[in-house]
Amino acid sequence: MRIKQFYSTLILGLLLSSMTLFAQSDKQKKLEQQRQQILKEMKQINALLFTKKKEEKSAITLIEDLNYKVNTRKNLIRITNQQANLLTREINTNQKEITSLRTQLQELKDDYAAMVVKSYKSKSEQSKVMFLLSSSNFQQAYKRLQYIKQYRAYQKEQGEAIKTKTKELQDLNIQLSKQKKDKKKLIEENRIAKRQLEKEVKEREVLMASIKSDMSKFAAQIKKKKQEADKLDKEINRLIREAIAASNKKAGKKSSSGKFVLTPEAKKLASSFQANKGKLGWPVSRGVIKGKFGKTRSLTDSSVEVNNSGVKIATEKNAEVKAVFNGEVSKIVVVKNANPGIMIRHGNYFTIYYNLSKIYVKPGDKITTGQVIGQVFTSRITGESLLDFRLFKNDKKLNPQYWLAKH
Repeated sequence: MRIKQFYSTLILGLLLSSMTLFAQSDKQKKLEQQRQQILKEMKQINALLFTKKKEEKSAITLIEDLNYKVNTRKNLIRITNQQANLLTREINTNQKEITSLRTQLQELKDDYAAMVVKSYKSKSEQSKVMFLLSSSNFQQAYKRLQYIKQYRAYQKEQGEAIKTKTKELQDLNIQLSKQKKDKKKLIEENRIAKRQLEKEVKEREVLMASIKSDMSKFAAQIKKKKQEADKLDKEINRLIREAIAASNKKAGKKSSSGKFVLTPEAKKLASSFQANKGKLGWPVSRGVIKGKFGKTRSLTDSSVEVNNSGVKIATEKNAEVKAVFNGEVSKIVVVKNANPGIMIRHGNYFTIYYNLSKIYVKPGDKITTGQVIGQVFTSRITGESLLDFRLFKNDKKLNPQYWLAKH
């Protein structure tokens, strides 16, 4: 039956269209989650990095903070653009679907009207009985009876299809209206974000210009900071090698590979730590990653390469530091003319919490997840509170950002 074939094609088309819209909506949902995460980060940046008077910070620190803020805002604009573009595609898809639905609905109504007219012309029960009795044999009568039943069922099916199609059309129109409002809102938010970005970029450019007049002074500061960082890296590497050697010696085993020879208990702890990759709690309650892991060029002197062995987390004044996982305090890291840190072992993993003003634990202490182990140092000059957080597997540096939960 031609109408039935049409109906089957219609259902298949609707299924394919629904799958496409679902995939788009799922992507939109993920983008919105990313956007909300960035908006939350922007609030944290403003609260943690831009509440102090600018005069209290050095030009280099201000440039670093502004650069971080600029990059985060650029990321916000990028995600918002993706959302708006996706909404445009969804709107176009829905508009095409609405046009198609209207055509299909009209065809359904026309077919249904034709069936009603046909039924009216042969509505009497007598004509149906005569249609059956005029059969030449029992088999033909049976087939005619089945045809009458199928025709009635199909009439009912067509009526339901019209109701369903009408409801789908109404829902799509509501969805389309919402999408247009959402797109308008996103475009306006992006316009505001771009204006703010222009302002921040200009502010950064003014600061960059101001330090170029006295570059030798700032170059010396950068060089000093790099020397301090290299010294700290060297000391941490030494402490880790010592801890591995001492542990293996205690276990009565030797290993020159820079790896722990683990006891069954240590293996279990390491496995549990590994299983929590991407889910570890943050070492501070509030914080943003101002300095990322790995090699970068200095913002103020491109000839200087900065190599972060961990992440620099900007946090609140005198913020409490918490252990990210169960373990044992291996060492207290002490470097001359610098603030101390804590090294905690988790099987064959280490977490290091550096730049502390207070330490509440000692080597050998058993630590539980979330336990307060110290306090972040807050600079009296700049008011800045930066936690240097590092992660190692044996003697190999890892990027802590991949291990911490979304904050």
